[in-house]
Amino acid sequence: MSQMFDRAPAGEASISVVVPLYNEEDNIKPLIAELLGALEKLPNAFEILLVNDGSADRTGELMAQIAASDSRIKIVNFRRNAGQTAALMAGFDYASGQIIVPMDGDLQNDPADIQRLLQTMGDRYDVVSGWRKNRQDNALLRKLPSMIANMIISRVSGVRLHDYGCTLKAYRREILLGFRLYGEMHRFVPIFASWQGAKITELAVNHRPRTAGKSKYGLERIFKVMLDLFLVRFLTQYATKPIYVFGSAGFFFVSIGAVAAVYALWLKYVDGISFILTPLPTVVAFSFMSGITCTLMGLIAELLMRTYYEARGRVYYIVASTLNLDPVSKAGDAECAG
Repeated sequence: MSQMFDRAPAGEASISVVVPLYNEEDNIKPLIAELLGALEKLPNAFEILLVNDGSADRTGELMAQIAASDSRIKIVNFRRNAGQTAALMAGFDYASGQIIVPMDGDLQNDPADIQRLLQTMGDRYDVVSGWRKNRQDNALLRKLPSMIANMIISRVSGVRLHDYGCTLKAYRREILLGFRLYGEMHRFVPIFASWQGAKITELAVNHRPRTAGKSKYGLERIFKVMLDLFLVRFLTQYATKPIYVFGSAGFFFVSIGAVAAVYALWLKYVDGISFILTPLPTVVAFSFMSGITCTLMGLIAELLMRTYYEARGRVYYIVASTLNLDPVSKAGDAECAG
């Protein structure tokens, strides 16, 4: 395996594997056994971060037992169930490795693929995204909706991946800095990484059928993912210029109102049809009010955005490197906002 990162100092991990867990008491022990077997074959130090997402079964208890016998296994316990995105975000926050590898805790991801992800990453890529090419899930309820969602996400975001929903990925640590995840947005991390100028590729990985426990996902998740996709599109394109979004919407409504007003006048003075006999006056009033409201919302959003960046001394660009310049204290606090 090529040396894509320096060997970590004693006591520090080079690789952090982050595993969110929710009611996986039947899978936790075989998962850790497989993970240790795969990671111990690697030449670099590692840690396994288990995030207990408020499990109601014995998952937390079994995690504690396992961690007590191996200091390389770290545990984060949530007080209540917060969802997979929050669990992954906590894992990223607590991880110390230079390479961070998230994966599911249901044994459907194969720990043996971690080495392949790292080999693919090498010195060339910043993100290697797993692709469940031969996915072992229900075709109608899971595979078809996922395929449609992946096509839409790739088209809207411009980041072409076959499988956004595959948790098994490998990230360079610095790529995960500078943004927070909410909702169902963990699947969009490659999009956020592309903000940072990350070089992204994907790798076909093994996917196994679930043998214990039950899936926590249903079709209702598709709706949440689509809403999050709209949010990601807004953040990637318009976070620093929200007036473009609200102003465009305002212009659209005003245009409708103007067309309706001209048509109403035509009917009145050419065809002799009174205003009160058509809904056009209502359309005109509603459209103009909506247009003005959208424009004012855009102005407020602009003020909020500028206050955020200027009051906190933040910038919306990322500096990759400098030459013959002294370090700037706030450079590490820079954010990319689209």
